[in-house]
Amino acid sequence: MNLILLSGGSGQRLWPLSNNIRSKQFVPLLRGENGEYESMVQRVYRQITREDPNARIVVATAKRQVSTILNQLGDKVDVCVEPCRRDTFPAIALACSYLADVRGVGPEEPVVVCPVDPYVDDSYFAAVHRLAELAGADDAANLTLMGVEPTYPSAKYGYIIPETADAVSRVTAFKEKPDEQTAAEYIAKGALWNCGVFAFKLKYLLQAAHARMDFKGFADLQQNYDKQKKISFDYAVVEQEPDIRAARFAGEWKDVGSWNTFAEVMADPAIGKVLMDDTCRDTNVVNQLNIPIICMGCQNMVIAASSDGILVSDKQRSSHIKPFVEQVEGEARFAEKSWGSFTVLDVQPEATTIRIVLNEGHRLSYHSHEHRDEVWTIVTGTGRTVIDGTVRRVHPGDVVTMPAGAKHTLIADTALQVVEVQIGEEINVADKTKFELNL
Repeated sequence: MNLILLSGGSGQRLWPLSNNIRSKQFVPLLRGENGEYESMVQRVYRQITREDPNARIVVATAKRQVSTILNQLGDKVDVCVEPCRRDTFPAIALACSYLADVRGVGPEEPVVVCPVDPYVDDSYFAAVHRLAELAGADDAANLTLMGVEPTYPSAKYGYIIPETADAVSRVTAFKEKPDEQTAAEYIAKGALWNCGVFAFKLKYLLQAAHARMDFKGFADLQQNYDKQKKISFDYAVVEQEPDIRAARFAGEWKDVGSWNTFAEVMADPAIGKVLMDDTCRDTNVVNQLNIPIICMGCQNMVIAASSDGILVSDKQRSSHIKPFVEQVEGEARFAEKSWGSFTVLDVQPEATTIRIVLNEGHRLSYHSHEHRDEVWTIVTGTGRTVIDGTVRRVHPGDVVTMPAGAKHTLIADTALQVVEVQIGEEINVADKTKFELNL
C-alpha cells in the first residue's frame, strides 16, 4: 500500500502545548500500547503498520515539521517537504511526483491519501487498505473516497452523496461544508461525511497535476513550488471529477481538532504535576512545567501549561482560541528536533537560558554565532564537545564556554541534558553559520 499522510496545521489548536513548530498531531497526550504517552502521528503510524507492515508511507509536510517527524518516527517514513504552503492539491501532487520519480512507484499502482491526525480504531486502516484495493482494480473509478456514516448534522465536514446504500457505491454529488439544516437534508438522503481519505491510481493524479500545473517532474515542481496556485484537492479535483465511488465506513472516527474534542480521547484527565480536589468535574489538565498546578471546584474546563504559556478555558469556548493565540505568538519556546528537543527556560534582555535534550548517538550542527557567547553546563549524560576543531570529553557538572565566532558542536555518547546560556546584546535565531565537521 502506498500511503500519503498529509501533515499540516498552524499549531494554534492545542496552544500552549502546540506551537508554530509542533502542531497538535505531535503532542503526546494519548496512551500507547506500552503504557507511555504517544502523539497522534505515532498512534496513526502504529495502526497503519499493524494493518500493513510493508506499507510505503510518505509524509507530506512543511519544512518546520520535518525535525519533529524525524524525532517521533525516525527514518521509518519518507518525508516529502513542501518549500512553502500551497494547500492540499499542490502538496498531494508533489508527494505523488516524489513517489513516481524518487521511489519508482508505477503508474498503475494505487495511492491512498489521508490526514495524519484522525482518532480512529484499527478497522479504519483495514478500510484504508480496502480502499487501496478498490482503487487498484481494473474497473476502478478515477477516485475512490472513504465516507464516514454521520452521527449528527455538522457544518464542519463536506458531504458525499452516494447513489445507493451499498458498502461501495457510485457518487452522485459531492457537497462542501453546508450549513446544519442543509447537512440534515443531505443525511436524510443517505449522505456520508467526507473524512479526507481518497485513493486513485498514481497516473490519474499525475495527469490531473500536469493538466493544472506547469512542471516536468518532482525536482522541477519542488523548485517552482512557490509559483503554484493555492487550492485544495477537493476544489481542484474532487468537485470536478464525475467518476467517483465511495466506500462506506461505520467504525470509530473522531475529528479531534480542538481542546474540547481532544479532551475526549486524552489518556488521563490530569497529566504532569497536577492536584485536583473531589469537587472538580469534567476537567482536563496538562502541565508540562516543573511546578504544580492545583485545581479546586473546576467544572467543564481545560487547563494547559507549558513554556509557551498557560491556558485556562471553558471546554466549549476553547474552540475559539485561534484569534487570541495570534495576539501572543512569538518564537516557539519548545521544539522537537531530529536530534532531541529544546525548551526555553528564561529570556532576559541580554541572556537566554535553554534546556537541551540530546538523544544518544546524535549531535548538534557544527556552527558559530557572530553576536553572542554561549555557555553549556552538562546536567546528565556523557559526550564530547568540538570547539574550533578541538575535541573534549564532558561529564555531568562540566561547564564549557564558546565565545562569539567559535565553531562548536556537542556530540551525545549517551543521552545528554544540557543547560545553555546565550549571552549578548543581539540574540536571535538568524545568527547562526553552519560548517562541515570532519572528525
